[in-house]
Amino acid sequence: MSNETSNQVYTKILPKSDLDKCALRWCMSVNGYNYETQLAPSVVFAEADALKKIYGADDEAYRASLANAGKYFNATPPVSGILLGAGLAMEEENGVAALDAVQDLKVGLMGSISGIGDALLWVMIPTIFGSIAAYMAQESNPAGALLFMAVMLICSLGLKLKSWDWGYRFGAQLITTLSDKVAALSEAMAVLGLTVVGALIPSVVKVHTSLAITVGEVSFSLQEQLFDKILIGFLPICATIIVYRLLKKKVSTNAIIVGILVISWIGAATGILG
Repeated sequence: MSNETSNQVYTKILPKSDLDKCALRWCMSVNGYNYETQLAPSVVFAEADALKKIYGADDEAYRASLANAGKYFNATPPVSGILLGAGLAMEEENGVAALDAVQDLKVGLMGSISGIGDALLWVMIPTIFGSIAAYMAQESNPAGALLFMAVMLICSLGLKLKSWDWGYRFGAQLITTLSDKVAALSEAMAVLGLTVVGALIPSVVKVHTSLAITVGEVSFSLQEQLFDKILIGFLPICATIIVYRLLKKKVSTNAIIVGILVISWIGAATGILG
């Protein structure tokens, strides 16, 4: 392994096939989770062979690198390869001297990169294509569900496989160049994701009331004259907030679904909902 620190040129050791192997092992082991080091066992399993190739016969350096890979790590799995691939490039260039920098890189940016990954992969894209699938399902069209599964497979599995190569090829240079922009991009994606979800609530969640206030000969329909004109989407938002709060309190999803069905039946029977 040769280093030229002046222009950051070094002899590459890992071919693309080794990075693809890391990505495949990452896909297979990403559920290797514990409460102490989070996804670190999966990192060790994914990188073990690549690190062995980097350090060769230097068993002491190899063990030190594995121990470093086993330190705390927790980031959105589909985009984690960007950081992990960059870490491999740094170790390939500087060996064990880069271990502290690799860990600092992971700890410093895994939150920001997870913000981007969560907003895109777990909020915006599933919400948009899930809504499309739901609307098509209401028309007895299964194509929406197939589209949703295809998009999620491409976004999740495809990113897991490609992100290692991206991170490795750009290495530390990619991270240092964008480090001052990652936080802003993460916040922008989070805001975008929440905006999309907020806009979809009144169109996806349907809650109507047939209650009316009658005073003498004057009748005031709550739905038509209040919720449809002044407080647009108020009831769907209230229903969404209640369900969200119940989920935060660890109420089971099945219990919430049964509760919604019971409330809907009672509301329809009494004329409160309709």
